[in-house]
Amino acid sequence: MASHLAEALIALGGNVGDVRETLDRAVFQLCDGSAVRLLARSSGYKTPPWGVEDQPPFINCAIVAATMLSPQALLARTQAVEQAFGRDRANERRWGPRTLDIDIIAYDDMAMATPDLTLPHPRLFERTFVLVPLAEIAPDRSIAGVTVRDALSKLDTNGIERLPPRR
Repeated sequence: MASHLAEALIALGGNVGDVRETLDRAVFQLCDGSAVRLLARSSGYKTPPWGVEDQPPFINCAIVAATMLSPQALLARTQAVEQAFGRDRANERRWGPRTLDIDIIAYDDMAMATPDLTLPHPRLFERTFVLVPLAEIAPDRSIAGVTVRDALSKLDTNGIERLPPRR
């Protein structure tokens, strides 16, 4: 456990099955209210596939959470949630279709690089599908000296569509 409450920015997405239902259930499972507490959640966004383009669009969202977990413990928790929804990292295509993908984008202002986890997320500043939902809930949050809003202003957001709230 971390010795203090840390603020984590977490991105979630998927493009297989009822993704909006999966995202709702994954956020609920990840944020139990004690080890991880949900502070803010973005709208869902329909986004073009990234990396591998011959696949359905993704639905992405972002959350801000308060946690006592260390970055490694938070990573283990996000991966357990992914597995609960059928994610098999060992046998999937890189950037290919998936039911659920959860990435820790930032953890307080920590910078670290281990074989399992790099903070802040190394491809954050080229990913509109992460920055658009983050900009909705944390536009002024500084990551590696750049605000989410400023990072997003450098990217093309064509093709990203904010989804209406679910009933």
